[in-house]
Amino acid sequence: MAEKMEHSALTEAVYYILLSLYKPMHGYGIMQNIKELSNGRVSLGAGTMYGAINTLLEKGWIHPVAVTEEKSRKKEYQITEVGKEIIKLELLRLNELIKNGDDIAGG
Repeated sequence: MAEKMEHSALTEAVYYILLSLYKPMHGYGIMQNIKELSNGRVSLGAGTMYGAINTLLEKGWIHPVAVTEEKSRKKEYQITEVGKEIIKLELLRLNELIKNGDDIAGG
């Protein structure tokens, strides 16, 4: 059974994978998108990415989508509604961190 809203801080890799999957994408596309989103700062290896994909599938945060090209071996994935809720929770957490940091250490 998929985990619903069990959530703690997301790793940067998981955060970027979920953001990437707001539109269907295959593994290599996810890795390229993450590199682009992070301006080259984050580069995921295949092992890290596919390990995270398997975990996200188990949690029900993403799901596989049917590939339209016949004979394509590429698996595509997309974020679920639960995954979108997780992103919203993470954005709230990150905004709180920024606000508190600005309040205390900002200028």
